Amino acid sequence: MKWQGFLLRSGLLRPSVCKTVLRTVHSSLLASFPLRLNPKLLIGLGLLLVFGYFLQDLVLGQDQYVALLRKARTAKNMAFRRPESSPLSADQRQAFDSLKFYPPDRDYRLEAQLEHFSASDTVEMPLTDGKTDKYLRWGRAKFLFDKQEYQLTLFLKADGKDTTLFVPFTDRTNGFGSYGGGRYLDAPLPAAADTEVLLDFNEAYNPYCAYSDGFACPVPPADNRLKLQIEAGEKAYK
Repeated sequence: MKWQGFLLRSGLLRPSVCKTVLRTVHSSLLASFPLRLNPKLLIGLGLLLVFGYFLQDLVLGQDQYVALLRKARTAKNMAFRRPESSPLSADQRQAFDSLKFYPPDRDYRLEAQLEHFSASDTVEMPLTDGKTDKYLRWGRAKFLFDKQEYQLTLFLKADGKDTTLFVPFTDRTNGFGSYGGGRYLDAPLPAAADTEVLLDFNEAYNPYCAYSDGFACPVPPADNRLKLQIEAGEKAYK
């Protein structure tokens, strides 16, 4: 069955778990029904129980992920209402209701293949005010989406103060739902031995330039222009 293959590939249908469940089902059924039962029936019931257990676990995990994402978005809206933590002007805050987001979508939460750069080159990333800011070209993330391969360059602030990787990018929603100048993504800083990096586009956010011309924001580089629609994360402010 297809669902059995999925559980095996995902590691959920582990032999040790199955054996434990099957023994439990077998004992319970024998206790309840002293008559001889077909072993195939016992195996089928056991697999059904395993599938139901892990399906419930997957659904609960999905609900928890969405709940945490919505909680973070609510916190960001609250921060935008406070003068000390908002990029909005006083007039903008007075009229502010809520930021706009794409609905949460687990398809945009990706474990990308990680390529560590042997030497982290320092680059002068252009800012929207014509100046530059120093970043390290830290590595590259490659991922599949709709059976097509894409890649993004990962950056780290040269001053060494950041604990996350900086991923400025553009995609085909820019100007058609999302901010025209591109968006940013923060990714957990992998360990030296890691071969994957998490890219969760549900957490993609706008640069402050999306709210006011008074800010200087890094411009996404040419090699981070994705030729697909990332319908996830924060939408355009207006």
